[in-house]
Amino acid sequence: MSEHGERTEDTAGRLADGGRTDPATEAFVAHRNLLFTVAYEMLGSAADAEDVLQETWLRWAGVDLGTVRDHRAYLVRITTRQALSRLRTLGRRKESYVGSWLPEPLLTAPDVAEDVELADSVSMAMMLVLETLQPTERAVFVLREVFDLGYDEIAEAVDKNPAAVRQIAHRARAHVAARRPRGVVSPAETRDALDAFQRAVNTGDLQSLLDILAPDVVLLGDGGGVKQAVLRPIVGADKVARLLVAGLGRVADAVSLRPVQVNGHPALIVRLDGELDTVVAVRIDDGLITGLYAVRNPEKLSHMERETALRR
Repeated sequence: MSEHGERTEDTAGRLADGGRTDPATEAFVAHRNLLFTVAYEMLGSAADAEDVLQETWLRWAGVDLGTVRDHRAYLVRITTRQALSRLRTLGRRKESYVGSWLPEPLLTAPDVAEDVELADSVSMAMMLVLETLQPTERAVFVLREVFDLGYDEIAEAVDKNPAAVRQIAHRARAHVAARRPRGVVSPAETRDALDAFQRAVNTGDLQSLLDILAPDVVLLGDGGGVKQAVLRPIVGADKVARLLVAGLGRVADAVSLRPVQVNGHPALIVRLDGELDTVVAVRIDDGLITGLYAVRNPEKLSHMERETALRR
């Protein structure tokens, strides 16, 4: 968590715990997990989402609550505007990022997986699809499709008129539909694919690995220029399988793989000599792994130490 994020949580949390609550603090604390989820889905970065929450708190603390009819809607509006501003800055940062940029993985509680729509929206595969939208399109899509806000509410949040928001929502839905995973994949199906993947990697069995990888599988690695990772997408089952077997074979005695829940879906964490090294998330289509997302950048692994609460 960022320093700003810690201050937000500490400020609101201390007021709530100390018995000196006020209506503004109570409203912020009540909706904090929702606001974090909105910001995270727009940004793909937990650290930036925490900073957005800090900015939201500072603005909310100065609002005359007597003029606010719906606290939740007002807070979502502030968060959306701050996230949009940061999203444009983040886009410029990504242009100079070393290698592939992947969303920051979150260790999530089982209840996130139980909300199928929420889990789908924060999956690594879907977060990468959201990366292909323009900032306003992403905001409109997230607020409409994930949080079911009305067009009038969204219009106020993105400073557009409702008719324009409807058009943006239609365009964004079509864009996402063309790129999202082809069908709904059950957690059990994902676990089965990951179990087969883990067994193949652990044994170095190239053929077993090829059997679970789709012919057109894509491997993306994010080292952020800090840790070694593939700089460009690796495409094709044979290339991906051979790279994994060779790479993990070199550190076989020091490596361990463990299943966890990441962004509402089964995933694997890789430890080297007991230290968290990589988070591996997958995309599954028709029972085969079509996407492998390996996050190694240490700055993106801080939210893997404790569960993050996501809410709609």
